[in-house]
Amino acid sequence: MVSSSSKSKQSTSSAPLVGDAKDKKLDYEVYYEFGGPVGVFAIMIFSHCLMYYFWACLQINKGHMLLPHSSDDFLPFWHRMLSYVAEARPTMYAATIYFAFLLMQAIFQAWLPGPIVYGLPIPSEGNRKLPYRCNGVAAWYITLAVIAGFHYSGVFPLTEVIDHMGSLTTVAIICGNVISLLIYIGAYVFGKTHRMSGNFFYDFFMGAWLNPRIGGLDLKMWAEIRVAWIMLFLLTLSAAMKQYQLYGVVSTSMCLMVLAHFLYANACMKGEECIPTTWDIFYEKWGWMLIFWNHAGVPFVYCFQSMYILKHEPVEYSTLHKMVMFALLLGGYYIWDTANSQKNRFRMKLRGTYIPRKTFPQLPWGTLPDDCSYIKTEHGNALLTDGWYKYARKIHYTADIMMALSWGMACGFEGLLPYFYVCFFTGMISHRCVRDFERCHKKYGKDWEKYVKQVPYIFIPYVF
Repeated sequence: MVSSSSKSKQSTSSAPLVGDAKDKKLDYEVYYEFGGPVGVFAIMIFSHCLMYYFWACLQINKGHMLLPHSSDDFLPFWHRMLSYVAEARPTMYAATIYFAFLLMQAIFQAWLPGPIVYGLPIPSEGNRKLPYRCNGVAAWYITLAVIAGFHYSGVFPLTEVIDHMGSLTTVAIICGNVISLLIYIGAYVFGKTHRMSGNFFYDFFMGAWLNPRIGGLDLKMWAEIRVAWIMLFLLTLSAAMKQYQLYGVVSTSMCLMVLAHFLYANACMKGEECIPTTWDIFYEKWGWMLIFWNHAGVPFVYCFQSMYILKHEPVEYSTLHKMVMFALLLGGYYIWDTANSQKNRFRMKLRGTYIPRKTFPQLPWGTLPDDCSYIKTEHGNALLTDGWYKYARKIHYTADIMMALSWGMACGFEGLLPYFYVCFFTGMISHRCVRDFERCHKKYGKDWEKYVKQVPYIFIPYVF
């Protein structure tokens, strides 16, 4: 029972929780993930190659794979690939577009009004709770209004983004790398290093600084929510505008991608108050992994399907095909949105930080009743066993995969690359799931084993 009295006790008590010592131990514990220094170095190289490979495939081969013609063509193939990459050289115009967007989002996050939400206690900072200004909804809709004004007034047609996609990709890559290096150096300069392994490549990849801030601007929150997802939506919207400019029509598949990326970006904004307690904000340091992918990887890799659709003449698939892809998108979105809302609002109620909001869309079953069921652990935290989470422990990941599959279906079945995202994403969240379960077992011990018995399924209820 999450009553008002219980919330008051948890939010006002000054006595440390039973699990404080264990939290601090886990927060300082260093162990290699992603294959250690060799693995993370390979991931960094692969990420750069992937982004340019995707761009080259779109630019040269309409989104289909580029491969050597034969064994004798192997070296010439790489020479051709380097020449393609040279076409994506950065320009001052592309840099102006990119950094103007970053600056606009930074100003919005730092200065627009919004509710203040406190994050989880940070063991490395004496269990201090950092404040987060959650003004994402205001920033989101002001951004859309500004972009619409620029586009329809002719000051900056959104199709300019597509016309300079190669240069923008390179600017984003450079920006991700430079910011990563500056934050890494800054962590040492300001004495903010935390959970360091002692290996440069590994610490650069995972990060050295947990919560870098410039005044009221939390850089990690800004990059993860404002930069990555709003930029992704704008890239897809620019592809839709370009398709209309070229063909006088926006295809159903392109409409699905615009809707998909709108729903995702909008969900991040309308539920921003739930973000400060997530794993990325609370535990992950702001290193190359998060910085590069939020500034470059997420927007420029995840928009591949939109660009693929643009590179082909508009086509309409069968009614059944369209019904399946929209069912996957909307069904997956409903589960994803409500499951995340249930989990995070449950946590916020326990801590006395829950803020009822009316941001669009508020879906049915997004908030569980106060008497929902959960396991109270010896650590002091609670493990939710109600709502979607009585059926599977990571059902929100399943919903994410459903949406990712719909993105691939929007491109039909003639190419393999449109399905890279769903494969990549499945592997990524499976790895995150393993990391999460290992940490939870260390943290909760027998209570975790009890929880696993009570909720035995991970992704698909009654199946797996």
